[in-house]
Amino acid sequence: MEFIPKKKLGFGLMRLPRNDVNNAADVNVELVKQMVDVFMEQGFTYFDTAWMYNGFASEKVAKAALTSRYPRDSYTLATKLHAGFVHSFEDRDKVFNEQLEKTGAGYFDYYLLHGIEESMMETYNKYDCFNWLLNKKAEGLVKHAGFSFHDTPELLDSILTEHPEMEFVQLQINYLDWESEWIQSRKCYEVAVKHNKPVIVMEPVKGGSLADIPEEAKQIFKDLDSSYSVPSWAIRFVASLDNVMVVLSGMSNMEQMLDNISYMKEFVPLTEAEKQACFKVADIINGQIAIPCTACHYCTDGCPMSIPIPEYFSLYNEDAREDLTKKGWTINFTNYDILASKNGKASDCIECGQCEAVCPQHLTIIDYLKDVAAHYE
Repeated sequence: MEFIPKKKLGFGLMRLPRNDVNNAADVNVELVKQMVDVFMEQGFTYFDTAWMYNGFASEKVAKAALTSRYPRDSYTLATKLHAGFVHSFEDRDKVFNEQLEKTGAGYFDYYLLHGIEESMMETYNKYDCFNWLLNKKAEGLVKHAGFSFHDTPELLDSILTEHPEMEFVQLQINYLDWESEWIQSRKCYEVAVKHNKPVIVMEPVKGGSLADIPEEAKQIFKDLDSSYSVPSWAIRFVASLDNVMVVLSGMSNMEQMLDNISYMKEFVPLTEAEKQACFKVADIINGQIAIPCTACHYCTDGCPMSIPIPEYFSLYNEDAREDLTKKGWTINFTNYDILASKNGKASDCIECGQCEAVCPQHLTIIDYLKDVAAHYE
């Protein structure tokens, strides 16, 4: 299809480098500019942002680092409309027009209804968002219309059947979630193939968790080819899928970008033996992950107690891989205390449920926070 980029790696402007690690909106714009320059110089053109990424700063960073510095026809830019910010028909245009202003893009090459799951369909249907998006396309303000998705293959099939005019779908796919009963990456991918819709992959490294895997799992990859980094296996796994048009990587430093470029510039798909190695690694990891959080931070923006949920889950997962009966204590007990001194503690949760309502992984966050509190407090 004519709108598919020549190179499969996309720059996800979601986990951008920060000046202040505790402030997602305090982006290191100068470093992002350098990363954009390297990305473009190597022939990559796909950039992905959204209204709420990096504390609502991502779209502005796209303007500062990309759209104000490069000819409009030299790159493609994607952004999204999220149901959480649509409470009236007027809100659709309000958000869209502000996105045009924030990005300075003039138009969007790809525009997505964001993070669709069953609970959001009422909003998207009530405010006729699918037809609204098609109208934006007719006006020339959107070149290609699609949606990102976090739910069952059955719902995906229903949406694509009802809305065949959608040109592509963005799915969470990685070798860890390929057979997950919650994410169902393989089944959702197969639905997209059935409807002949190109797929954009999000979370190929599962929020960075597939970059830091158990030593036993690392050894499997080393034995195959020690020249490749651990996260490269995750990105190459999804890029090897025939129907995948772009793999988004939320690169937060230059080292990650250079590594990704090294194997994606002239991409070679995995062999069958290499794919099977990924599944073997997945089995090892699945046996050790306590909380399958991807650190997307959707849960934290509206938390009334300012609990850094993904950070706590990350500490907890690290400790879950330790034999604490022998070790007794890890540095994460101190790390937890440091985080808790500046934010809400896990035990501060008031069980309002807003975090669970927006979690793309459908995690029982309230219960997990109780586990974290019991462990560290």
